[in-house]
Amino acid sequence: MDNTIQLILEKALVGNRLNFDDALTLFKSHDLLALGHAADVIRHQKHPEGNVTYIVDRNINYTNWCYVDCEFCAFYRHRKDPDAYVMEREELGQKIQETLDLGGELILMQGGLHPKLKLEWYEDLLRWIKTNYKIHIHGFSPPELDWFAKINRMSLREVLTRLRDAGLDSIPGGGAEILTDHARNKISPKKCTADEWLEVMRQGHAVGLKSSATMMYGHVESYAERVEHLMRLRDLQDETGGFTAFICWSFQPSNTELEHIPPAGSFEYLKTLAISRLFLDNIDNFQSSWVTQGPKIGQLSLKFGANDMGGTMIEENVVSKAGTVYCMPIEEIERTISELGFVPKRRNFFYDILN
Repeated sequence: MDNTIQLILEKALVGNRLNFDDALTLFKSHDLLALGHAADVIRHQKHPEGNVTYIVDRNINYTNWCYVDCEFCAFYRHRKDPDAYVMEREELGQKIQETLDLGGELILMQGGLHPKLKLEWYEDLLRWIKTNYKIHIHGFSPPELDWFAKINRMSLREVLTRLRDAGLDSIPGGGAEILTDHARNKISPKKCTADEWLEVMRQGHAVGLKSSATMMYGHVESYAERVEHLMRLRDLQDETGGFTAFICWSFQPSNTELEHIPPAGSFEYLKTLAISRLFLDNIDNFQSSWVTQGPKIGQLSLKFGANDMGGTMIEENVVSKAGTVYCMPIEEIERTISELGFVPKRRNFFYDILN
């Protein structure tokens, strides 16, 4: 192992915080096993009980109408496209009931940035769900929430408070991509800025809505931009403590306007996951991204810093539109965890163990 890398890893292992240059040096390294071993040690320090968690959940995309035309997205449609939709409540109810029947804990509800729907529509939807179903609503990514504030001409705080009071339980970390202006201007220039994404999370945490944090890498960003992204998440977590988990995944280029970019492979995924675990010392839970990487790399990620298999994903519509479709039932998730000697445990959004 390179001596410089060894010194940085030892710094992390004794509990000293890594700086920007440390993380950038690690990203330029190819010593995957050393990075993975250090990340695994940190995971064990934070989760010595030997459990690996998962949640039974479903992604529900309530609309695919979207005005922002992100180059990396294969999911969005315009109003006049024949397959554009806003989901009817009957279909939404069927999906929620099916989730509950399968032992589901949570629905992840996200959609496009719809140009017409007002805040009252979303409030009515949340109240209707909560009146009829006992389920955790993990809903509306920061770009959606930022958009709601803009088209309703309200403050973020008011939007978030009203949605919380109507039944919103937590905020997903989607739409972060890479939190630098260079990357966002290239791949999603109409979407909220990096500062705006962080401000949604700051205000959400302030009104009591916990959230996850994400990173989609492997498109137009540099290693330095990945580190800047991680640094901004770590700084906000120092400030609010509102992130429950971190999830990174590689950009899926098929069927998008960035199809010419070769997809980042498993080596890059495991390296990015391990460095993120070493750098984000104030976020306890790291999810495996088996939905994009497949079950085998998803399993291997449990030795590269991840302590959670994420959701069973009864349904997934966004990544699958880009040609990546992996599915694992509960039995396979539990077997995947057990094969490595961990104990599978079902959890809720807050990482409380169930049953």
